[in-house]
Amino acid sequence: MNVVFFAIVLIAFVFAGWHQFMGGPFDGDSTPIQALSKAVVDSAGGAVELAIGLIGVMTLFLGLMKVAEKGGLLNVISRLLRPLMIRLFPDVPPEHPAMGAIILNMSANALGLGNAATPFGIRAMQELDKLNPQKGTATNAMALFLAINTSSITLLPTGVIALRASAGSADPAGILPTTLFATMCSTIVGVIAAKLYQRFSSPPQAVDPGASSGRAPEADHGIEEEGQDGASDEDEEQEAMLAGASAGYPMWVSIAALCTVAAIIPLAIIYGEVISPWIIPGLVVGFLAYGMIKRVRVYEVFVEGAKEGFQVAVRIIPYLVAILVAVGMFRASGALEAMVGLLGPFTSMIGLPADALPMALLRPLSGSGAYGVLASIINDPAVGPDSYVGYLVSTLQGSTETTFYVLAVYFGAVQVQRIRHTMAAALTADVAGILFAALACTLFLG
Repeated sequence: MNVVFFAIVLIAFVFAGWHQFMGGPFDGDSTPIQALSKAVVDSAGGAVELAIGLIGVMTLFLGLMKVAEKGGLLNVISRLLRPLMIRLFPDVPPEHPAMGAIILNMSANALGLGNAATPFGIRAMQELDKLNPQKGTATNAMALFLAINTSSITLLPTGVIALRASAGSADPAGILPTTLFATMCSTIVGVIAAKLYQRFSSPPQAVDPGASSGRAPEADHGIEEEGQDGASDEDEEQEAMLAGASAGYPMWVSIAALCTVAAIIPLAIIYGEVISPWIIPGLVVGFLAYGMIKRVRVYEVFVEGAKEGFQVAVRIIPYLVAILVAVGMFRASGALEAMVGLLGPFTSMIGLPADALPMALLRPLSGSGAYGVLASIINDPAVGPDSYVGYLVSTLQGSTETTFYVLAVYFGAVQVQRIRHTMAAALTADVAGILFAALACTLFLG
């Protein structure tokens, strides 16, 4: 991200400087460098205004998701996924803690609960590493898990919906069918890619445990004991959720649920204009009603989650300022217009306008950077959140993952250096997500 950020700023400066010396006035009486300076100040102020406007919607959605989480919705989804996961991960014993952590991670991702998904993902990698015959080398199960993680099916992209609402979208939740379609397809591609690529990648071989990674078994055992002695309430809650995920529904129930989800896509495309206005009010009532049925103290839990939403909205201000200033400079310098003119005729053939290219390229590299690019695009009066480009970049944000960050965090947690085919499978899923997002938006918008 350091290189990307600096490159955008440098290109904008060089481009504006070239116009300054070669092209004369840029916009009325304003020279190119003056326009660039104005873009820096305006973009920085706009980033803060955007974050403030985002606080209310973000607190609402994270409050609702907290109610659903406390009510056990994660465990319901986990039990639905378990029969399928057992077949996808034949190398993982069905009752091993790794299986429960994998399922909970995917369930949290499906609901847009990134804060809950990451701890379960790290726990899953740690448990998978216990089954690893060669420490420091990724197993087939690890590679498949991360390929699915970077493209996991998303039912509710809460952060993107919140940003679209703050940008004045008439239908903030309109990206639900496009995101669901893109993530279902990219997940299938990711699974196929991981299974296919593993045939061309030598599997880890069993080695002497004492020389596996420079770590003594006693040291690992000591870490576990320390964690148990100092277990917090949050740790105990995670252990309870892992235990709940160890049981699954019958296979026919899981198949029926997956078929129902798949059936939503064509219905949403056909009747999208009728269904979309009901989605947000339905989510509010549905989650609160679910919490009441599960005897959750909905008001207190909602406020607890809303506090997290406030903190998230404030925490992203520096990232928004950085990326919006860079993008603002890039646009004011004329570099973006030149790139659109150069690449647009080619990428538009596959439904990917050049305006959306920065989003597609940056998303695997930086989540915060892509979030800033998304904000800058849908808040641009010339584009807006409800245009084709607005829908496409929103779907890209909700249907792809920060691949390199995920690989670094999850593999770093278990000290894996040889990742084998993991990156190839994850990037294949990312490319599929971009292509299917463009296809979904084309179908949805007619």
